[in-house]
Amino acid sequence: MSESSQQVTHLFLATCPKGLEELLADELRSLGAEPHKTTVAGVHFRADLEAAYRACLWSRLANRIVLCLLREEGNEKPESLHRAVAGVDWGRHLRPGATLAVDFHGRSDQIRHTRFGAQTVKDGVVDALQAQGRPRPDVDLQRPDLRLYAHLHRGRLTLGIDLSGESLHRRGYRRDVGHAPLKENLAAALLIRAGWPQRLRDGEALVDPLCGAGTLLIEAALMAADMAPNLSRVRFGFHGWAQHDETLWAELKREAEARASIGRKRCRNRLFGFDQSPPALAAAKSNAMRAGIPALISLHGASLAALERPDDLGVETRGLVITNPPYGERLGELPELVTLYRELGEGVRRAFPGWRMAVFTANPDLGHRIGLRADKQYSLKNGPLEAKLLLMDVPDEARAGAERAAVPAKASRSEGGQMFANRLEKNRKRLKKWLKQSGESCYRLYDADMPEYALAVDVYDGRVHVQEYAPPRSVNPAQAQKRLYDALQVIPEVLDVEPAQVVVKRREKQSGKEQYRKQASSGERFQVSEGRARLWVNLRDYLDTGLFLDHRPVRRMLGEMAAGKRFLNLFCYTAAATVQAALGSEQAGGASDSVSVDLSNTYLEWARDNFALNGLDPARHRVVRDDCLRWLETAKAEFDLIFLDPPTFSNSKKMEGTLDVQRDHGQLITLAMARLAPGGTLVFSNNQRRFRLDDELAQRFDVDDISSRTFDPDFQRRPDIHHVFLIRHREAE
Repeated sequence: MSESSQQVTHLFLATCPKGLEELLADELRSLGAEPHKTTVAGVHFRADLEAAYRACLWSRLANRIVLCLLREEGNEKPESLHRAVAGVDWGRHLRPGATLAVDFHGRSDQIRHTRFGAQTVKDGVVDALQAQGRPRPDVDLQRPDLRLYAHLHRGRLTLGIDLSGESLHRRGYRRDVGHAPLKENLAAALLIRAGWPQRLRDGEALVDPLCGAGTLLIEAALMAADMAPNLSRVRFGFHGWAQHDETLWAELKREAEARASIGRKRCRNRLFGFDQSPPALAAAKSNAMRAGIPALISLHGASLAALERPDDLGVETRGLVITNPPYGERLGELPELVTLYRELGEGVRRAFPGWRMAVFTANPDLGHRIGLRADKQYSLKNGPLEAKLLLMDVPDEARAGAERAAVPAKASRSEGGQMFANRLEKNRKRLKKWLKQSGESCYRLYDADMPEYALAVDVYDGRVHVQEYAPPRSVNPAQAQKRLYDALQVIPEVLDVEPAQVVVKRREKQSGKEQYRKQASSGERFQVSEGRARLWVNLRDYLDTGLFLDHRPVRRMLGEMAAGKRFLNLFCYTAAATVQAALGSEQAGGASDSVSVDLSNTYLEWARDNFALNGLDPARHRVVRDDCLRWLETAKAEFDLIFLDPPTFSNSKKMEGTLDVQRDHGQLITLAMARLAPGGTLVFSNNQRRFRLDDELAQRFDVDDISSRTFDPDFQRRPDIHHVFLIRHREAE
């Protein structure tokens, strides 16, 4: 390309993540371009070829730089799209024998798939070349010589040459990305929004206390060293363009290399990364090496609780703390994250008083747990997630951060959080004597005692299971979430457990497949004791844990009643009741044999594991996979003791029809009584809070409502949580 043609301006499009358009326009202006219009996730600008090359090399924010060849309205139909593409002189852009790929974005009423749109654009290019007597180009989707960009929106076609090739956010240094990596151009945008370019000129330092694979640190170091972010890239999209000016490009690259060499030597900014994960630190170190700035970054293994100001960082030094902590996209992650955000605030106040802090999170409510007020915030997207960059000043408390003791946990509690903590302490005191006498290690500590904190808190041998009752529509969701976070903050403190030992789930009305859906796949189960029994529980993977705590007295009663009897457990779940019946009491022994029926393979396998844990003979204690209604209709055996504990509602795909305990309990009880031997007892229970036993059953059988006698002290606040009846055959008159 001649010197005069280099000065010719062209129309370009720079694409970027949503929310970065204005920042990108400013950056392009600094590189010699003339932005004239921003659009969603993009900036249109005018520039000569030199400025376009500079943008490919130096842009820290763009994804792609596209040389626009065509912007035309009225292309809703494939035919018009084809004609528009074929009207471009492709011989000026595509070398003979070069390969081609088309990235198509958008749609119309007749062009509904991006693959069809890309095919139509490609056909237009091929037909235009063949009309000129040129050979048909091959398509290479992976490494084409020339990549075309096509965008169709409301009939407007934007068509051009992608000068960047692979997205510019892929700098090439990050092979070890760690968990949930932050894209490089988004990291650069966060640094710019946080004021790092000015702070580095002022000689300030930068710290990432949760650095992970080091993306924020590396992008900050590239800025501090005046290094072009794509300097190490071997190939750009323009290398396969017929009008590429290699002389101009080589000159710009030499200039960038010289600036990088000088910038690395002159850089006096100190950058520190902390993380408690050795693999993350190893990845950060490798990434920094590939980026060419390993000497500019100091990496340290430390948790937030142990975060301290580096010894070689002067007390007078000011700087920026910036980090991208986990967001807690899954409810089960929250207990640890509530503590993590609190420790983040405490650690930064302790180690970096007087600094500026920037936290990027898709969960601003967790951001409040830092304990510092954000004076500015920016809305951005991290992939599909809506996120915010929170900017805040770290108070300078007479520069006594290094000597000041950590903020006491109680001091950081909200008023509501303190009230919740007080209630937990009160309940612990109330249950202390009973727990000591009974030896129970699994119990309910709190059950929506205060309406504002609609939670159930259960202790399982030192671990904690928290169920959040879904708030009614009348409750502000943001306020309900804040209260949940308040509770999750104080629970580990009051119960003296690690946050990782607290599991939280949401309890709401389940329907369809949701009531059977796994919550997680941790496989994390452990043993607990109940009386003479050892039982497996799993707090994470299912809505229920494998052990219904409110039925503890019922299971105890079954163990006392089962001596020498034939026992049947219907809707057996994990068969904890069968284990208690089979073990019985020390004085009288347990059931002679048992049958446990359920439809779930998962629960029956769990039941077998419970049997094995307690040394029960599978030849005497059998499990049967079947619909309990169907099994009762066909069974012939008799039993001396039957436990019937159906779900409140079920529409499992394995069942014929649905089960509603209020509607169907009469049929269930009648069928079960047909299997009950003379003199035997049916123990019928359910958890339908408004349950009412059919009067007709009381006329046919001896019925004794013992519900009030089946609550241990930890469940006496909720006398409607279950109903229990002893049902026997009437004696012949």
